[in-house]
Amino acid sequence: MCRNIKLLYNFEPPATEDEIRASALQYVRKVSGMRQPSRANELAFQRAVDGITAITRHLLLEALETSGAPRDREVERERARERGRQRVARAHDG
Repeated sequence: MCRNIKLLYNFEPPATEDEIRASALQYVRKVSGMRQPSRANELAFQRAVDGITAITRHLLLEALETSGAPRDREVERERARERGRQRVARAHDG
């Protein structure tokens, strides 16, 4: 999975519109291979981001159900930092 796309489900407070859109943008960039679309592709790129934002919002805030306790953002942030430290350590060891 793309490391720039963050886990957004089951947080308290729920994922914000900005977080959802940022993940949609990262997804479109990844699958298209474009960081910034050309003028010819700009409309298609933005429509893709808009559509993925909408369906992701629906998925996260309306469709999915869980009986698990909401995740703590700070705990998840620290876990991500630790995974990053481990990646760097492995890169230096290898």
